[in-house]
Order: sequence, then C-alpha cells, then structure tokens
Amino acid sequence: MPEAKKRGVVVGYDGRHNSKTFAEHTAATFAHQGFHVFLFSHLVPTPYVAYATLLKKAAAGIMVTASHNPKEDNGYKVYWENGPQIIEPHDRGIKSSIESNLVPWKFANGATAQEAIAGAYASLISDPLAEVESTYFKLISSDWCFHHAENAARKLDITYTAMHGVGAKPVEKAFHAFGLKPYIPVPAQIHPDPDFPTVAFPNPEEGKGALKLAMETADAHHSPVIIANDPDADRLAAAEKSADGAWKIFTGNELGILLAAWSWYSYIKRHPHVDRTKVLMVNSTVSSKMIRALAHKEGFEFQEALTGFKWLGNICCEAKKHGRIPIFAFEEAIGYMVGDACWDKDGVRAAAVFAEMASELYAKGTTVQGELRRLQDELGYYPTNNRYFFCYDPAKLPIIFGEMRNGGKYTDHCGRFAITGIRDLTSPGFDSTTADKKPTLPVSSGTQMITFTFANGGVATLRGSGTEPKLKYYVELAGKAGQPHAEVEAELQELTQAIIQQFLQPEKFGLEKPKD
Repeated sequence: MPEAKKRGVVVGYDGRHNSKTFAEHTAATFAHQGFHVFLFSHLVPTPYVAYATLLKKAAAGIMVTASHNPKEDNGYKVYWENGPQIIEPHDRGIKSSIESNLVPWKFANGATAQEAIAGAYASLISDPLAEVESTYFKLISSDWCFHHAENAARKLDITYTAMHGVGAKPVEKAFHAFGLKPYIPVPAQIHPDPDFPTVAFPNPEEGKGALKLAMETADAHHSPVIIANDPDADRLAAAEKSADGAWKIFTGNELGILLAAWSWYSYIKRHPHVDRTKVLMVNSTVSSKMIRALAHKEGFEFQEALTGFKWLGNICCEAKKHGRIPIFAFEEAIGYMVGDACWDKDGVRAAAVFAEMASELYAKGTTVQGELRRLQDELGYYPTNNRYFFCYDPAKLPIIFGEMRNGGKYTDHCGRFAITGIRDLTSPGFDSTTADKKPTLPVSSGTQMITFTFANGGVATLRGSGTEPKLKYYVELAGKAGQPHAEVEAELQELTQAIIQQFLQPEKFGLEKPKD
C-alpha cells in the first residue's frame, strides 16, 4: 500500500453532466487515504487516462465517462497498474472493497471534495495534462506516422465531428503531429455539450442519423472523407463519398481490416528484418476473421479475445512482456488500438492513422473503398450481419441459450447449414474443437455466449449484452475465391435468417426488433 500511495492514481473526466464532480470526489477520496493523485485539470479523452497510467507508472487509472451512452448516463472506467482495463481478480477485489466501505468518509475539516483537493489535500494533487500531451503526440507520430514529409502537401479534405464530445482538440493536435492538413470541423458538434442536442444517440456507430450533420458539412466543403469520434474519443467511425454521390459508412469490421493492413504493411516496410512470427494482432471473437486471413498470408501471429477491450488490452500487454510485438487490436464496435502507446482503444491516434492512410490512398489515385475492394480481392470477401433484438426480460436469456445447449446435446445443423464447431463460453464451458472439449478463452457464469462455426465458412456468435437489454448476433461468411459478392451476401442472409428462427426464436420469446 505505501508504494501504491507514492505511485498514485490517474483521474480524468469527460464533458458529461457531473463528470468533473465525480472526478473530484474520486481524487479527494484517494487523497484522503494518502494517495498521490494525477488529476487532469480539464476534460480529456479516455485514451489520455489509459496513456497517463503507463506514463506515470501509476497504481491505477480512472476515467469518469459513459462513452457513447445516452445523456442521462455516466460511468467509471478503471485501469490497473499494467495499463489495460481491469479483469479478474481485480474487479472482484474492488467490488469487495466497495461492499465493505458503504459508509461515506468525511474529507478533511468537513470540506467538500472540491474544497479538499484545493485545500487540505492540495500537496497530493498534480495535473498531468501538459506532460501527457507533450509526450503522447511525439510517441504516436514517431511510431505510427509513415509519410510526415508528404502529408502537408496532400490535397485531401477530411471532415471531422467530435459528436459533442472531447475529441476535437486532441485530434487537431494529432493531425498536426502527423503533419496532416487541418480537418474541416462540424461546427454544431465540435464543442463538448453533455446534452448532445443534435443527435438522438451520441454514437457514430448508429450510422447516417448520427453522421447527418457531418455529411452536410462535408458536402458543403466538397470533402470526400468523414471521420468521427464518440464523446470520450476512444472510438472511431469513418465514411466516404462514393462515385454515385452516396455516402458509404464503413462498418467496424471494414475499418478494422483497413487499419490492420495499413499498420502491417507500413510497419514491415519500416522494419523489414523483424521476425514476423513475433508480430501480433488481436481482435474480439465477434469481430471479422478477415484479419486472420491477413495473418495467414503475411506470417504474423493472430489471436482472438473475448468481447471488450479489457481482454484485448491485457493480451497485448502480456504479449509484449514475453517479447512479442503487438501492433494492432480491434473490436467490431469501432474500437481500434494502433501500437502500444496505451493498452486500450484510442480514437485519437486511430483518427490520425486513418487520415494519413486516406491521404496516401487519394494521392495514389485510389480511395478508401478502392483499398477495401483490393483487400477483399486479395483475402476474400467477408460480409457480416451484426444486429440485435431487445430482450427486456433478463430471465429469458438463460432459457433461450438453454434450448441451444439442449442439455449438452448441441445440434449439428441450423436449417440446411452443417455446423462443424461449437464453442460455449458460459461456465462450465464447451468447445467441440479442442481435445478436452474445454474452451481456450475464459468462461463466465455471468454471460451467455455461444459461437457456431459452419461448413460453408460461416461463423455466428450469439450473446447477451452485459450493459443493455439486448440479445446480440454476429454472423460472418467467408466467401470463396472468385465467388461473386452478391452470391456471398445472399447466402449470408439465408444463414442469418436460419440462425434467428432456429436459435433466437423471436416470436416464441417475444424479442423485439430495433427500429431502423
């Protein structure tokens, strides 16, 4: 404990209602117990806290944010001393400590949290903002900017929206660090606003509804590319104007393979003699397997992780300790980690990396969609169908998944599609493809999650959301070489419908479709 107090904790906050108040209470609570606290003096993106936890060699990092949730929400994100978000057993330890300390402590002299950190505890509080910004942008540009000398001359106009969040200034600084042309801002969404007045949901993953103002701004400035952060700037979305004038919004998986390929080819060009087998990329088990195809082609290591960046970050962190080189990780929910500046998704450095990639592609006479098509021709076409049903009665989830398990006698078909592999990550767990029938990924009694692999190259993961009343499904089909895209899409739709009807049974269980 004395060492942890000296090392301290990092505390940051976003622009949501009460975020600063909660951060001040957090800082005062730690200072009350004698901890040094690195409290950011201004609202910051989540990646700053993840980075500062490593930079300061802190005992923990805390970010007050609810990410892209509705405006009424707020939340609390915790990083452990190794840098990633907490996993077992640390989460259980924190829960136990909360339960044994339910009576609020009084700060020195009965002060409020704000008074305490400015008064009695002031000697234990310091602001890491200047050091974080001076080192973070140097690090990401030195490691992941590959065309600095050319970037300023690039003609590509990129439109950016912060989605009423905290990303505008950090992304501006990231563009500057990469030598990129300044972005075109979406004025109505560029400044933090906890009420998110221009969007129904402050989540760029929602698609055209969330990006409507960005598209209008881009059209007005003849800008063919849009990038967007969510309110705490740990996620990245992107869109591009197609030849027919329509906007193409890239899926999280499409951005994943684009950034993975760019990161790989750029890295290997700079480090031509690296042992490829030591280079690592990771994605979540519900994300596209196209990155695995790239790994097989190029000879680097690929791993899957459970959903949530706490798992991806911990895998990458441990891999680096053992001499491997993690250069990229992603999850289909538009979360990307390029390099090892911090062990969490980072929409700030991803924005700069994507912008440099797009600028280079346009300078070569192609587009981001053109590069995606090239990768699809090279690696195969991997369309996905990722959606959800609302399940407002949590008691239904174990019943639905219980029918899929059928008392351990899992089915070998779904409609006309043969099943070749089943992995059940709900405790005690099951994996038909391993010798001992046990999964290699962690299992949990608190979640419902089953993955089916099909003979036709399809993979489907069904899981209950841990934060929302949703039953989610993720279906992907790997097209065969030369197979027409339309044919692959049609087979994907047929497979998806078979999964919905046989496994999810929405009519039987009263599951509700989301409104489009």
